[in-house]
Amino acid sequence: MKPMDAFEAATSRLTADTGIALPDVATDTMAKISGTLDRVGMSGISVMMHYPAEPMPVLIPAMADAYVNITNPEVKGIHMSRLFLALQEILPEKPFSMALCEEVLGAFIESHRDLSDSGFLNLRFEHPRTSESLLSGLTAWRSYPVQVRVSRRKDQVVHRTTLRVTYSSACPCSAALSRQVIQQQFMQRYGGQPAVTAVEVLDWLGDEDTVIPVPHSQRSHADITVEYTAQAEGYHLDELIQQVEAALTTPVQAAVKRADEQEFARLNGLNLMFCEDAARKIKQSLDAHTDLHDFLIKVSHLESLHAHDAVAMVAKGIPGGFTAA
Repeated sequence: MKPMDAFEAATSRLTADTGIALPDVATDTMAKISGTLDRVGMSGISVMMHYPAEPMPVLIPAMADAYVNITNPEVKGIHMSRLFLALQEILPEKPFSMALCEEVLGAFIESHRDLSDSGFLNLRFEHPRTSESLLSGLTAWRSYPVQVRVSRRKDQVVHRTTLRVTYSSACPCSAALSRQVIQQQFMQRYGGQPAVTAVEVLDWLGDEDTVIPVPHSQRSHADITVEYTAQAEGYHLDELIQQVEAALTTPVQAAVKRADEQEFARLNGLNLMFCEDAARKIKQSLDAHTDLHDFLIKVSHLESLHAHDAVAMVAKGIPGGFTAA
């Protein structure tokens, strides 16, 4: 049953039960102040989505915002329950996809066909993805915050997503300062000796009381907003996450053993980066993605040294597109 049919059927049952026609203020009353509206609807709707996760599809919770416009300046309001019913009936029944989002928008507009020609859908959810440890072969689940925003204005549909990738960033400045202190400590210990054996140096390096300075690193976020081309056939979130994590090299881990932790520390040391470096790495990676019409990147390093964050932003740079300015 279509959302509008379901709404009308429910209204008919109520009328039949009471024998009294229920008032419909939104339809029967003229607007006291006339005028068209760009968006009218609801936000923060709890829904369940049929999500095509690996290794098997799952039902996941999501929060939705649903809107249509009002093109008739004399109409007082919309039937918000029709938007609600469309979400509840369509999202749990079919695998989540671009086509499904467009179907939802079509139901929004069709249920208000006399007063709307545009619709907007915003879905917020956690994208589930399995993550394998660096060395030990352990596998565990991780989730990535995602927003999918789809708008339809007459016959033009635009798909945008925003996702967050969390990673570790080791500070290049802190690493350089730490190396200098280690050099100074080495000279204080061995500067007066004409020669030092490899065994002596090895023992010295392994003593926690001598090699004290440790470069600081911090949990960091990359918030990436993309707009897809008209030719794109899917959101491909797994592919996008994998591409960003490969560019950064140090995504946070799920299940780890000591060997994985040591390898993670090694990778951090090999990939020292300021927020500026991280933003440039991601941009270089996304520039090669053929399904992306536009993108905006914001990286935030939640510093362990300061009480504030270090932030860098960059857009793809197309005329009339996203801007960080």
